[in-house]
Amino acid sequence: MIPEMSDGRPSEEILKPNLQLVAWEVTRTCNLACAHCRASAQNYQYEGELSKHECLRLIDEIVQVGKPILILTGGEPLMRPDIFEIGKYAVGKGLRVVMGTNGTLISREIAAKLKEVPISRIAVSLDFPAAELQDKFRGQIGSFEAALSGIKNCLESGIEIQINCTVTQLNVSHLEELLNLTLKIGAVAFHPFLLVPTGRGKGLNSVELSPEQYESTLNWIYDKQIELKDQIFFKPTDAPHYLRIMRQRQLQNPPKPPAKQSNPPTRQHPGNAISRGCLAGISFCFVSHQGQVQGCGYLDVEAGDIRKQPFNQIWMDSPLFSHLRNIANLKGKCGACEFKLICGGCRARAYEATGDYLESEPYCIYQPAK
Repeated sequence: MIPEMSDGRPSEEILKPNLQLVAWEVTRTCNLACAHCRASAQNYQYEGELSKHECLRLIDEIVQVGKPILILTGGEPLMRPDIFEIGKYAVGKGLRVVMGTNGTLISREIAAKLKEVPISRIAVSLDFPAAELQDKFRGQIGSFEAALSGIKNCLESGIEIQINCTVTQLNVSHLEELLNLTLKIGAVAFHPFLLVPTGRGKGLNSVELSPEQYESTLNWIYDKQIELKDQIFFKPTDAPHYLRIMRQRQLQNPPKPPAKQSNPPTRQHPGNAISRGCLAGISFCFVSHQGQVQGCGYLDVEAGDIRKQPFNQIWMDSPLFSHLRNIANLKGKCGACEFKLICGGCRARAYEATGDYLESEPYCIYQPAK
């Protein structure tokens, strides 16, 4: 459903599009069957996937808009035979290319090919710090050890590693151990994803964090950011109200100005690189295996189809993206919230809960001052 626009008058609350990230589901085929999977991906060939020619044309159209980071994801992107050719073409067009993978297929030979592309960063999903729990969640015995082996092969090939995890009641008590494992591995980033119940993830409704647990978890992340400083880039994903929490905590306890240094730090503080909560249609979009463009992979509303319209036309003119960029359209307490410019609430959670992507974020406990 696409709600009607607000009264149509010019608004200072219309955010200017600035494409920074494109997540591209290059295939929906996957060798695992993870419990949280947005796409309910399985290990068979899906019909209607973009051909290699269509993939290269999409890259040409993306660079007409800008030079976003291109995230090759799936399914499992390494299940696509021409993935290295697609990656090389994107790099040749000046894009920084990264990959989101379960890590289980990365042999030394595959790692060497990824480096040759070159893939700038590999994001591997680890939801538990122990094999038995990870294997059960990922639907395959041995997946934990295979992922660790893939990570090792990437690091030995000179590719930096990011660790992702999807947070539920099943693993929220393991976050500290996961963070320690991430640091031990030598990863440059740790991104806990707060579950959005779509696809197979709907089956995890019973173990989803409550709004109060979300708040507690995000405050824990803020404390860890302060503690770790620039040791690792550490930020939550799919948690737009973290920006509200950051602002509140900073107002309560303003950070001390950094001491003067003769040499600038080599890694930016994690919090400094987080620009806004919900980025859908503003600086981020998702492209499906069949070419449908969405605000994000979890917001199952089509903005356009690259087989029917050029990508740049969809990005600039889609009614969906126009709605998302006008924060005056937000409803309920999100519309009244003094933090809506930096937060915006999760449009995917609102859509899954109500059928209206402009309704209030259902997992935020904050009551606006208004």
